[in-house]
Amino acid sequence: MTESDPRALLGAFIRAHRERLPLPANVSGRRRTPGWRREELAQATGVGVTWITWLEQGRDVSASPAALARLADALRLNPAERASLFDLAGRRDPVAPTQFQLELPAHVLALPSLIAVPAYLLDHLWTARAWNSGAAALFKGWLDGDGERNLLRYVFFSPESRVLIADWPERAQRLVAEFRADFSRRPRDAAMQSLIDELCANSPLFTRLWREQTVLHREGGERSFNLPDENGAHAGKRLASRVARYQQTTLLVASQTECKLVCLAPLS
Repeated sequence: MTESDPRALLGAFIRAHRERLPLPANVSGRRRTPGWRREELAQATGVGVTWITWLEQGRDVSASPAALARLADALRLNPAERASLFDLAGRRDPVAPTQFQLELPAHVLALPSLIAVPAYLLDHLWTARAWNSGAAALFKGWLDGDGERNLLRYVFFSPESRVLIADWPERAQRLVAEFRADFSRRPRDAAMQSLIDELCANSPLFTRLWREQTVLHREGGERSFNLPDENGAHAGKRLASRVARYQQTTLLVASQTECKLVCLAPLS
């Protein structure tokens, strides 16, 4: 049966990577066991041998982020392996990257154009970096023309958003809770903090919602928009409006995990 206890999984992970290490430079000849001894790993990590032993045995040992970071360096883990070490230990990597790639690859920016329904690509600040013609036609005042591309600024600063989004108060509240979930994963990000400061300085509603500390995962679901109904217009009068319903799905880009590809499929 596959082991499911995180402590046991962490122990097996550490031992396997310890045994993969090449012999230390000061060791000559062969060994009966592969890789490093626990004593050698403990010395390279700056911890006691007992700590390493108990970790590998799956005991309930306190492992600080700083100690895990030294252990990851000693084990010579690649970025994916390092992330797994911290995930299994239930800790946050203290040296995890907080700066994000400003220039996205062309194949990532092209994703919305490959989607038949309205679609747009958000970066970690929730600024639209690419979108297709369907999204530009749907989001007037945001993705058409040369206006503001940040979704949060659009929702809280643009009067057009309050007209377009049928259930604007509920959507605004949920967006803040979803953005807090992203911010909580990278609280040291200076660009995210600057955006939050700007929103708080210019929107009392955002300030109130942000202080509520509500956190939600970004989920899909039905979205409703008030769109002009050209068929319902009368001569000399303003266009009537109709409510258009869409099913929203948000996809994460594996090669650019800070990016979200948002797709809106029309509902009959």
